[in-house]
Amino acid sequence: MRTSRSDKADSSKMTLPPESLVAHPVSRVSGETDVPGDKSLSHRALLLGAVARGETRIVGANAGEDVAATARALTALGAPVRSSGSGLVVEGRGGWLEEPENVLDLGNSGTAMRLLTGLLSPQPFMSILTGDASLRSRPMERVAKPLREMGAVILTRRGGRAPIVVAGARLRPIAYEMPSPSAQVKSAILLAALFTPGRTEVREPIPSRDHTERLLGWFGVEVDASPGRASLQGPRIPHGAAVAIPGDPSAAAFFVVAGVLAREGEVVVRRAGTNPTRTGFLDVLRRMGADIEVRPCAEEGPEPMADLIARPSSLRGTVIEPSEVPRLVDEIPILAVAAACAEGTTEIRGAEDLRVKESDRLSAMAAGLSALGVVVEERRDGLTIHGRGPGSLTGGDVESRADHRLAMSFLVAGLSARAPVRVHGTRWIATSDPAFLENLERLAPGAVTSTEGA
Repeated sequence: MRTSRSDKADSSKMTLPPESLVAHPVSRVSGETDVPGDKSLSHRALLLGAVARGETRIVGANAGEDVAATARALTALGAPVRSSGSGLVVEGRGGWLEEPENVLDLGNSGTAMRLLTGLLSPQPFMSILTGDASLRSRPMERVAKPLREMGAVILTRRGGRAPIVVAGARLRPIAYEMPSPSAQVKSAILLAALFTPGRTEVREPIPSRDHTERLLGWFGVEVDASPGRASLQGPRIPHGAAVAIPGDPSAAAFFVVAGVLAREGEVVVRRAGTNPTRTGFLDVLRRMGADIEVRPCAEEGPEPMADLIARPSSLRGTVIEPSEVPRLVDEIPILAVAAACAEGTTEIRGAEDLRVKESDRLSAMAAGLSALGVVVEERRDGLTIHGRGPGSLTGGDVESRADHRLAMSFLVAGLSARAPVRVHGTRWIATSDPAFLENLERLAPGAVTSTEGA
């Protein structure tokens, strides 16, 4: 039976994963699957809908905990978000939000915290943003600095960490040269610019994902954008819109790699987002020799989408250059798994930002792959992975370090190992893809079990 992203998992185990799971080696990974709506787009569509005039309907929004945290925060800010059929409806405020009665808890979502900091900077009230222990340990000064240059009043905890206090202020436009590419920092500035008189411009040394620019145009706000540059003349109030969210390419990457590393079968990921600023992982896998077909779908919204067909392939090592990292930064953990199963050496360079994600992903991937028998050299800005071809992973125990992308990456690694891989910290998968285990079961029945069945 074909299912869609809006279908609910019929197993509570799949919706709320246990703390530890075991992935068993399989030869065949095959079938069709959907992936959750793009997280980056879902956050942004909610935020723009909250300050728009009129109602915004979002179809296919991501159903994970991170996006739910954004929806709860916006409701507390006077822009109610409710479920409706296969999507979400946001009651727009027409510009100004209202002061929340309590602290805004954003759970584990760095995107929500950074983008809301920008959106709230010109609002005429005080807000306090916090999150779980992981989010409170992540750096926030990178987004606070340019907003302060615009006149924002922002306080962070010692070391530039959350909680963040945002006291509304009258902002002024700036032309900001970003020291390194970041879609979240760029987006926070553009969201603040919506309520700032004059032209605000952001320039990046390397282009980052352009979801905010595309969505602003979809909501009726003119943005002058080109690769590495975006500017906006404020103030501008978005108008409510209907937004179709494609499948998250970062979520699709796990199933694509599972299909490529299998010995038999064919994996089809339906209606995945193919925004060129997000498909760097496909370019890298194809360069490594992966047999991946992209079949475009009819476009229904601000972003392109396609079915991705992944077939068993023999991979070879490659070099991921710093200029490529912004287009695949979230996919580096699963690309590291692919590299471990390739013939030859893969170098990942210019990825130091992975050290301040939900975990230090460079350190965690190096430790996890080493535990599975892979020779890995960890550097300040990346990894060198000495792949030994298919079937070279030994199996063993690995830690996700409370990071959803690491947990999913190591479960996929276990499908191609010589022995079971026990992954600890798998409950964090629900923050981005509550149906991940259900979909993996569809493609590789019986491959993932609880630790009690190991």
